[in-house]
Amino acid sequence: MNKLLTITERNNVLTTMAELIRKEKDAIIKENQKDLDAYDGGDLAMEDRLKVDEEKIQVMITSLNELTAKEDPLGVERFHFQHDNGMHVYNKTAPFGTVMIIYESRPDVTVEAAGIAFKSGNKIVLKGGKESINSNLKIVELWDRALKQHGINEQWVEYLKFDRKQTQAFLEKPTQPIDLIVPRGGERLIEFVKQNASCPVIVSGRGNNFVYAHKDADLDLALNVIINAKTAKISACNALDKVLIDKNLPNYNAFVKRLLERLSEFNVEVFVDKELSDFDGVKSITDQDIWYEEFLDYKIVVGLVDSVEQAISKINKYSGGHSSSIITRDQQTADQFMTTVDTAAVYHNASTRFTDGGQLGLGGELAISTDKLHQRGPIGLEHLVTNKWYIHGDGQIR
Repeated sequence: MNKLLTITERNNVLTTMAELIRKEKDAIIKENQKDLDAYDGGDLAMEDRLKVDEEKIQVMITSLNELTAKEDPLGVERFHFQHDNGMHVYNKTAPFGTVMIIYESRPDVTVEAAGIAFKSGNKIVLKGGKESINSNLKIVELWDRALKQHGINEQWVEYLKFDRKQTQAFLEKPTQPIDLIVPRGGERLIEFVKQNASCPVIVSGRGNNFVYAHKDADLDLALNVIINAKTAKISACNALDKVLIDKNLPNYNAFVKRLLERLSEFNVEVFVDKELSDFDGVKSITDQDIWYEEFLDYKIVVGLVDSVEQAISKINKYSGGHSSSIITRDQQTADQFMTTVDTAAVYHNASTRFTDGGQLGLGGELAISTDKLHQRGPIGLEHLVTNKWYIHGDGQIR
């Protein structure tokens, strides 16, 4: 789109979209039920992400209202320099242009991602999964209505009804300019996009998140954090998959027993390394590659480490670069862990479940990036921009 919309135009569309979702919530849920009825994949996490209910409708509305209330992310001055020759040099935020997001199962992404992209002055091209086609098309219909109501071209929010072969062809040779692609889903989807895309890709990668219980941990706190991170929402990429327990934790066997008892209450399947294999109700690890896995299920791995250094080394080797947490009363050790662990979000005495744009003060997210360029962690409104140099002179030559 060549014309940059004013902040008033963008906010008016977002406000109208929130109103339309509220009015059409029953129709959205009805279309979503068609998707749920057709889904037979047997993937508990994907089915949870697919479902739209009253609570998710409210989250969609809230995300749009929060976006509307935020300052314009465009034209923000990042740098100003006056040259010796009198030129004024500015660096300001600017839209990417056209952002494409490819995602699986989550109809709420059709609201939240499109809203963030639109508010930040970008055209958004959406490619959702076939499992959520009815839900997505209904939501995109509402985007069209919101845009038209304010006399704005509906192409600002575009949905591609492509199959896998058509998507691959589009990625290799886009039929329109695409400035950035964000894949949001499982590792197979991410790898598919990375292999075929002909423009920059920001990877919203796997979770495989860790909690490390240090020798100076508050054990009740550790227990509560682990249970919350594992069981509160198993379909979330910020859910917990691995627990590392320091062997120097006083009577760590008693803590492990308490932990296993709590996990059993939620029917969590527990895999352990050799040193913990004598506990009841656990399964011994038979393949070390399990340490790389993101489960998105009621499964967890529990292992022992000798030190904070070993915990850091193990996390940096196996994690998806998403989130990790240390449970300790020792601030110096916490600082060492937090500065050395190579994940987008690091926690001290808190659950990994807070790695989320809304929870971290961004008011929503396009995705959670496990890349280091150009943004790491939740990609919010202020991150879905690039920058541009503005130089004002009066005839200067070099």
